Amino acid sequence: MLKTRFTEMFGVEVPITCGGMTRVGKAELIAAVANAGALGFLTALTPGSPEKLVAEIKKTRDLTDKPFGINLTILPSINPIPYDEYRQVICESGLKVVETAGNNPAPHLPAFKEAGVKVIHKCVTARHAVKAESIGVDCVSIDGFECAGHPGEEDIGGLVLFPVTTAKLKIPVIASGGIADARGLVAALALGCEGANMGTRFMATKEAPIHEKVKQALVANDERATDMIFRTMHNSSRVARNAISQQVVEIEKRGGAKFEDVRDLVAGTRGGVVYDSGDTDYGIWSAGQTQGLIHDIPTCKELVERIVSEAQSIIRTRLDKLVA
Repeated sequence: MLKTRFTEMFGVEVPITCGGMTRVGKAELIAAVANAGALGFLTALTPGSPEKLVAEIKKTRDLTDKPFGINLTILPSINPIPYDEYRQVICESGLKVVETAGNNPAPHLPAFKEAGVKVIHKCVTARHAVKAESIGVDCVSIDGFECAGHPGEEDIGGLVLFPVTTAKLKIPVIASGGIADARGLVAALALGCEGANMGTRFMATKEAPIHEKVKQALVANDERATDMIFRTMHNSSRVARNAISQQVVEIEKRGGAKFEDVRDLVAGTRGGVVYDSGDTDYGIWSAGQTQGLIHDIPTCKELVERIVSEAQSIIRTRLDKLVA
């Protein structure tokens, strides 16, 4: 096994996380990740209400007795989201780790600390990671430009962002974005991180609660099969390239595009249809550049065991032989 400060802090067997993924981070996937020895995160908002989150936590616990956590993504919304109620559910659940993302988690930290919940905060820049450490989070997950979803606006790849961040922080750092296999995990550890986060790679597993056609698309696609949308709106998002994402890109190229101009195209309900129906061109859906590293659809157990075994082999055989 690979032992790091991350595995010791969170009581897991391997330094791998499955970060929160909207509409994907559900009980069947997260329990499978936990049973494989990694740390997965249910997405708090996916069930639809704090009460339904309680049920999703129970469902996950029925499937695993190993540690897992909750992702709480804090963002502005047209319809107010009862974040305080979600926080209370997390604190009362007995779970001991939460992954926060989006806005500053400071207002929620006192309650989490009182409940004995450790906080991993997702950041996209080193300066935000430094700020997160200063307000008292326990660990940072740092997203490189290669990641699916929102990589920020500074376009710094992991090969630079990871060591820049770890050099500035004392708390553990998890590398996120651009990692889908043992080589990425070993690289993250070499760059000073205590583990690696994977999202897109876990979408292409047997237990991921999305249509088989979406998984097959992840296998068929290569590293070029993403689009960056909302760039002109300063809210960049990396999604799988398809008919809808290409329309959004073209609208933005015309100049002066506003969110209202693409609202109907990028509606979350359309993305939900993609995952449910397998129609990969119906709406936008998140996927990272790691599609170029995905060649099969294993179980979570098979995937994690393969990554750990191959990582150990890389460290013991290839890297050791390089030292005269």
